Amino acid sequence: MSAPRVKRPSGAAFCRLLLVLYQVGRHTAEGVWPLPQTRTTSAERYPLKASGFNFHYARQCSVLDAAFGRYFSTIFPDYASDNAVLPVNKEESFSLVVKLDQEDCESYPNADSSERYKLSVSARQAALDAETVWGALRGLETFSQLVYQDDFGTFFINKTEIEDFPRFQFRGILLDTSRHYLPLQTILKTLDAMSYNKFNVFHWHIVDDPSFPYQSRTFPEISKKGAFHPMTHIYTQSDVRRVISHARLRGIRVVPEFDSPGHTQSWGKGQSDLLTPCYRGSTPSGTFGPVNPASASSYRFMAQLFKEVASVFPDPYIHLGGDEVDFSCWKSNPDVRGFMRKMGFGSDYTKLESYYMETIVNITSALNKTSVVWQDVFDYHEHIPKDTVLHIWKGLPAEYKKELGRITEAGHRVLLAAPWYINHIAYGQDWRHSYTVQPQNFSGTEEQKKLVIGGEVCMWGEYVDATNLSPRLWPRASAAAERLWSDELQTSSVEQARPRLQNFRCTLLRRGIRAEPLVVGHCRHEYQGV
Repeated sequence: MSAPRVKRPSGAAFCRLLLVLYQVGRHTAEGVWPLPQTRTTSAERYPLKASGFNFHYARQCSVLDAAFGRYFSTIFPDYASDNAVLPVNKEESFSLVVKLDQEDCESYPNADSSERYKLSVSARQAALDAETVWGALRGLETFSQLVYQDDFGTFFINKTEIEDFPRFQFRGILLDTSRHYLPLQTILKTLDAMSYNKFNVFHWHIVDDPSFPYQSRTFPEISKKGAFHPMTHIYTQSDVRRVISHARLRGIRVVPEFDSPGHTQSWGKGQSDLLTPCYRGSTPSGTFGPVNPASASSYRFMAQLFKEVASVFPDPYIHLGGDEVDFSCWKSNPDVRGFMRKMGFGSDYTKLESYYMETIVNITSALNKTSVVWQDVFDYHEHIPKDTVLHIWKGLPAEYKKELGRITEAGHRVLLAAPWYINHIAYGQDWRHSYTVQPQNFSGTEEQKKLVIGGEVCMWGEYVDATNLSPRLWPRASAAAERLWSDELQTSSVEQARPRLQNFRCTLLRRGIRAEPLVVGHCRHEYQGV
């Protein structure tokens, strides 16, 4: 008796089967960026219909309410709200139920906020359990990336179990709004893209030498005279509140930087007697250097400014800068030289800078703020307060690894930025260099390595404005996003990351982010913006 014949699928049916299998593999948890810590997925999948889908949280929570609206539109971008009146079969319904261990929905994310979550997807329901609302936001992002659409327009999600949390607590993006002014909408769009990548800190390098666009309540003359334009190129108090609110609803902290004593040329245009008059011989040259550290009025000004900044920005961190101070003007000024003699500093101007920064750190500490400073402050003054966070920005790997060892040995928390200055660009897939960085790969004890609290992608603005910010930033910054979130061993292969990052780049395009291509190819949903 011959064996029964197995009916083979037709050519078209077979191709459709292959397509389904490809889509299933492409849209499992392996396709989530950054990669979750632990995940289990199945080929079992469930259809989703916009008219039958809902988010559910048992209590009132403004952060979740806003997120539910955003993510519904993200998951079902073409759904028309007037379709909501259509009847839905029970078999077509699907609920994502959120539970929080902590019911605090009205606060701001901070340095200790938990972002841990668990996500379980099964037939007609998904359960998202998180310790805080900030963890729930990360879980909602993961869920949104698990949903996919086949070539016939049907949405699906696979049976999935995920337990996830970030490897590092501080995962930042720096934007420089002094060298080129960035319109408010550009900043808000960047915050959206940060949330898709699970970045959680916006480091706002808001002022610098070229311009002072922050409109101060206490010192309004500085932006009037120091901004590129006093009306069109400023951030009003309302603008700043909007940025902080937009960031908060996405679980993102806003850390402002008011860098001094250097990088302050724009400050002096509207605040007389703040900067140091430079001399040529015994005569003022008409130029000015860093903030005058010999004048008591400088410290009174800084105390008033940072009192305002502390009230405007709710985050516990303030970045004080402290980098790249040119001593030549100080050396030329007779009053500064007299102050040096009075203080017993001799001819060591690093001691003068140390005195200045120590005074500024004490001002912000009195305001219950944690100071962040660039590594220069540690390099010339190793006895700064232990709770000061050091920010490493200099050097090649050998140099910044040495610095990591020195600073952590002294007991300071550290942020690493040196390998992620992506305002520098190279032809080809330079994201690979960012992806291979390991922030804890330096000579030191386990306790030292725990002091590395995270890292930051820096986008300095010399050659960047609203016209090219987004494609220069994304998806190159996404490489650092996965490095700072995901498990080191699971994300050690650039080659395994490449197709996943290509797919995620297409996700960013579909969400309206102008992310540049990695390689030759195409996305199913090409960028439709202007």
